Amino acid sequence: MLSIAHHAIYQLPLPERHRFPMEKYDLLPRQLLHEGTCSIKDFFSPKKIDRATIERVHSPSYVQRLLDLGLDPKEVRKIGFPLSAQLIEREIMIAGGTLEGALRALDTGIAMNIAGGTHHAFSGHGEAFCLLNDQAIAAQYLLDEQKASKVLIVDLDVHQGNGTAEIFKYNPGVYTFSMHGAKNYPFHKENSDLDIELADGTGDEEYLARLHDTLPKLIKEQEPDFIFYLCGVDVVATDKLGRLGMSIEGCKARDAFVIESCKKNNIPLQCSMGGGYSKDIKIILEAHANTFRIAREFYA
Repeated sequence: MLSIAHHAIYQLPLPERHRFPMEKYDLLPRQLLHEGTCSIKDFFSPKKIDRATIERVHSPSYVQRLLDLGLDPKEVRKIGFPLSAQLIEREIMIAGGTLEGALRALDTGIAMNIAGGTHHAFSGHGEAFCLLNDQAIAAQYLLDEQKASKVLIVDLDVHQGNGTAEIFKYNPGVYTFSMHGAKNYPFHKENSDLDIELADGTGDEEYLARLHDTLPKLIKEQEPDFIFYLCGVDVVATDKLGRLGMSIEGCKARDAFVIESCKKNNIPLQCSMGGGYSKDIKIILEAHANTFRIAREFYA
């Protein structure tokens, strides 16, 4: 069974220049329902999480300024979205979806979030459209509540998970692995526990070879009892913000390998969608939908 977090508030009313590709949050669940990959019963509406849960990874002063809409203009520019109460509510809801999904995955094996993957949110500031780090919040919650003892975060978005790396820099309970474009944002990288930087234009064969060589070793060495997967589709060659050269089929094979690895090792898995910025919205939807199709294959 799939457990998929989705809520209408994921789709914000934004100025024209901010809308694309935000529409994917509305179109993707429609596509999944239309083609029969998912049914209504697979979806759940997440709840907002409380402030104390957020402050397990984010500093109280930063959280307070978010809630008060008190960020200064420089901080707002760094985030990239106009600051509003609706935006903050959306971020809290997304984090709630990832956290509830992680708890569901302990029973079902897997959970998905139509949104999420806000890996550029640091403990004390946001950037690059990320205000609260959904997977970091959920990972810390699992550890604190003794629902997991070792968490592996597999971040395969084209951009390094710099905020996640900073948050867990001194936390032995979480191992952070990021494989990303060397010349992609962020231009100053943080140090994950393992970073693999890929050259511009890296295609399916090299990408998948590196992943196949790395992930099984990490699972064997770290022995995680929970995995968070950030499955951004901005690794495809058509992506406006990415610099890699993967095909949609290569991206699908990537997802299949990660999901199958978790399944065969009996490790619960939570997936957040992350980035996808191809000019053609159909490419974004197809690439994201493939992640759900693969999940359905392994978790009928």
